[in-house]
Amino acid sequence: MQHKETARWAYYWLKDFNWTDTMAQYGNFTFNLILLLILGYLFNFLIRKILITSFGKLVRKTKTVFDDFLFKNNALTHLTHLITLLFYRSMLPYLLIDFPALRDESIILLDLASIIISIWFIRSVLRSLRDFLRTLNSFKDKPIESYIQVVMIFIWLFGGIIIFSLLTGKSVWQFLTALGALSAIILLIFKDTILGFVASIQVAVNDTVRIGDWITMEKYGADGDVIEINLSSVKIRNFDKTITSIPTYYLISDSFKNWRGMSVSGGRRIKRAVNIKTNSIRFLSSEDIADLKNIQLIAPYLDEKSKEIEQYNKQYNINKSQIVNGRNLTNIGVFRRYIELYLANHPKINHEMIAMVRQLPPTAQGTPLEVYAFSADKVWLNYEGIVSDLFDHILAALPYFKLEVYELPSSSIMEKNEKNNFVPPQNQS
Repeated sequence: MQHKETARWAYYWLKDFNWTDTMAQYGNFTFNLILLLILGYLFNFLIRKILITSFGKLVRKTKTVFDDFLFKNNALTHLTHLITLLFYRSMLPYLLIDFPALRDESIILLDLASIIISIWFIRSVLRSLRDFLRTLNSFKDKPIESYIQVVMIFIWLFGGIIIFSLLTGKSVWQFLTALGALSAIILLIFKDTILGFVASIQVAVNDTVRIGDWITMEKYGADGDVIEINLSSVKIRNFDKTITSIPTYYLISDSFKNWRGMSVSGGRRIKRAVNIKTNSIRFLSSEDIADLKNIQLIAPYLDEKSKEIEQYNKQYNINKSQIVNGRNLTNIGVFRRYIELYLANHPKINHEMIAMVRQLPPTAQGTPLEVYAFSADKVWLNYEGIVSDLFDHILAALPYFKLEVYELPSSSIMEKNEKNNFVPPQNQS
């Protein structure tokens, strides 16, 4: 009773100035409202000063980084706002002591605001937990964002139920009963969210994709590193620095290529061919072999192979008046062996993985000679440099083996040939 009389201090004061009863009540409300706003501001300032300043000092002293993320994500700011709202709610009955109908409605509004601020506070704590887990090696590549979003969906749903209950005056159980009847519609509305949640769990359990993986989905124009996996989408930073967003569900319903196997292996594959001009392929004469023996890398092979072929031809009494008879060395075969030896001595090729040079079926564009090996360096920039240097050498070495690269004739060459082959018409008498 004494508190109620204290809340009417302005009412009695205004009555002394002969204000009417109604005017004195409104005047009392106005003065109390101004006083409450000032007290609320001072209370919020004091709480924020105590909490944030004290917590800031604690953050600098502690070794854990979780409190740093709480500070960064404004969790304490939301907490001070929540405490201030509770302060307003406790003082509201005294502010509206002469307006009971307005008091009940104002309390409901403050309760609604408190629920929303509480959800924001919980969201800040969850975001801090997410940021903290990302600092741990065991969680860096996990889709933490998806799980945080799922928890937030349930928190917003629970908060929405309470808000609905406050606005309608219905109990929570009545709302849940009505919600059960509308479950089919709810499933339809949240279909993508549910599919994304299921996909996130399957991706995490099966370890299909991790944050940081290089994946390729040509159907959606994605070719780059996964930077985020959340409930609705997977974000991929392509190598041209664009961002592609793919629905999370597509990771389990569609096909894609994950290059993680290459990243964790011992090398990155080199698979590239040089098209040899077919009519430049020929048998090697003894003079050609003698000349090629000046190439240090291939000389031991030529000595060994020449003796083996000579012995074979003598054993079977091969007539060597024609070079095609019996066994012979070819320039493309010797060149293929040269590249194999070059790869075996290359310091940037992984020699523990397969390395070979193979001849592919001849085509209209020549005979492809393919290098299949693995570079020891998997970094894209370094890898491209290794491949370029390797094929620079291969292309430059071709003339030493009397081989040519197949090239489509240019327009200038075709015009030149036409002029050379042009025969002027004979004069007729």
